[in-house]
Amino acid sequence: MTAPLLLLAVLPLLLPFALPALARRALDRLAPMAALWAVTACAVVLAGCSLGTLGVFLLMGLLKVPLFAALGELIHPLRTASDLVVLPAAAVSVGALAVCASTLARSVLRQTRAFRTARTEAGRGPAAGDLCVVESARPDAYALPGRPHRIVVTTAMLRSLDGPEREALFAHERAHNEGGHHYFLAAAEVAAHCHPALRPVRDSIRLAAERAADEAAAARVGDRRLTARAIARAALAAQGDHSRRPAFAAAATAGPVPLRVRALLAGARPPHRAGRSIAALLLVCAAASCVASAAGLADVHHRVEVAQGDQSP
Repeated sequence: MTAPLLLLAVLPLLLPFALPALARRALDRLAPMAALWAVTACAVVLAGCSLGTLGVFLLMGLLKVPLFAALGELIHPLRTASDLVVLPAAAVSVGALAVCASTLARSVLRQTRAFRTARTEAGRGPAAGDLCVVESARPDAYALPGRPHRIVVTTAMLRSLDGPEREALFAHERAHNEGGHHYFLAAAEVAAHCHPALRPVRDSIRLAAERAADEAAAARVGDRRLTARAIARAALAAQGDHSRRPAFAAAATAGPVPLRVRALLAGARPPHRAGRSIAALLLVCAAASCVASAAGLADVHHRVEVAQGDQSP
């Protein structure tokens, strides 16, 4: 890999640093559901391309080692940039991939345990359709995915709200389950472990999911002020609570609640002109990362074939 192509290959590692700012702009300019799709898709693409780039650097470093060069059936030296660049890049890639794998594995284990605990707890309480009531002095309510999807609410949370507010809260949690928001939250969690710059994007994706559920709940109950009041009172009741529910189980009390309440009280906004520009920037960011990653991979593949004697330089 020549120096220009090496710089191009580094691009997928740099582009994720632009996403947190773009994600915040997307939340301001796009409809909540559109922002949820656009930001999550971009985060997943950038995470995958950054891992692919690290893999390419690791492969180049390994093929510089005689043992792996023999295993790769290289009959000529692999032509790349200087070893002073390739070998340190490979070493850094090993460390980065190891950290990604270990933190992601711990997160998966932790979330799996939390999910099983939540499903077991939900199964103990009385159920009415998709609603499960759990006896607890801790105010809490959240959408629990699975077969079937459940809305879990504690008795303390029920006592904190009046009848119409409860219906608005249930509508919010049903919107999470019906919209499959747990998939977006799980994708955000995975992406956050693939590149450190994508960690703040996880909060943006969660906020987009909550805003989408807010709007769906307001449309279902037909009262934006009631929905805003229900969310605010539920958040106040659960204030200081550190629930052990899984991170992909969305809840009305999550995220910056004051911002969400203001958005509900402000009314539905018409599409903003800048929304298309933000969507285009997200698309360009993802496409550039894919092109750079593919170009680096194709170049390494060609150079390996040349070293194997299958092609001429």
